[in-house]
Amino acid sequence: MPARVLVTGAGGPAGVAVIRSLLRRDDLTVFAADMEGWASGLYLVGADRRRLVPPGADEGFVPALRRMIDEDRIDLVVSTVDVELLALADRRDELAPAVLAAPSAEALRVALDKLTLAERCAATGRAPRTVLAGPDALGIDWEFPVFAKPRSGAGSRGIRIVPDRAALEALPADAGLIVQDLLPGEEYSVDVIADAQGRVVSAVPRTRARVDSGVAIAGRTVRDPELEGTAEAVARAIGLVGVANVQLRRDRDGRAMLLEVNPRFPGALPLTIAAGVDIPSLVVDLFLGRELPERLPFREIASVRFLEDVIVDVDEVLVSAHAGHQEEG
Repeated sequence: MPARVLVTGAGGPAGVAVIRSLLRRDDLTVFAADMEGWASGLYLVGADRRRLVPPGADEGFVPALRRMIDEDRIDLVVSTVDVELLALADRRDELAPAVLAAPSAEALRVALDKLTLAERCAATGRAPRTVLAGPDALGIDWEFPVFAKPRSGAGSRGIRIVPDRAALEALPADAGLIVQDLLPGEEYSVDVIADAQGRVVSAVPRTRARVDSGVAIAGRTVRDPELEGTAEAVARAIGLVGVANVQLRRDRDGRAMLLEVNPRFPGALPLTIAAGVDIPSLVVDLFLGRELPERLPFREIASVRFLEDVIVDVDEVLVSAHAGHQEEG
């Protein structure tokens, strides 16, 4: 009997990519969920398998998911949203008998706290010097400019270049900012999957030739042992089981260094899938208890992204209290 998989965050690029990947398998029944009735990924599955959920930060999110698991007999929950993962990680037992296809709560906490992440990965030799703004940062003889950014949070919000010591002294010490050595070189994203023992099955580096709203919309996969090895070392350091996107950037000496870790499916996942590593399918197998290959190769290819419309009848659009319907009604 096909395993029943619920994919949440169906409106984001990662959610759409995961749903499309899993729909290619005839041994899965795929359900799609989002807090927003306009989420395009909802309409990739049949009308009887579209679901609305509260926002991940809402106290009703986990109970709503629990009801869905019971009513739809869900075997596996695949969340593609950071906020949802944090809400679910410490309460995964409440989802039983369904399994949450996500890294451990500890791995999530390490990855999403940039200071803790740098400290955990220091032994790899690939983490830039990282301290809190304030006395810790002022006690270091930096080579300016340096980089300051929020200790937590995604995307480029709050990131700034600190050109000199006067600017460093002006940074607020109570705003949760960290200060790091500047990494001025090219940036790469490495899509990593590790098995139940933490062994990395594949690490696929790709360039970010063009980026829109934090998601790479053009790029290519790159065979580079240094990039692959650095991402694998980071995955081992945080105790990764499952999928993560490890972002690297070259330092002043050209070495690949850790930028951050997104412990979820990346938005540019279709490129990695096309290169030969179908990460969503592998994640499903992993958390359903199936053995993964020892190592998966990938090929060097490039991709560009374009906007694609999903056309549905008006009465098919789910009405949500959490998004656009209220303003447009």
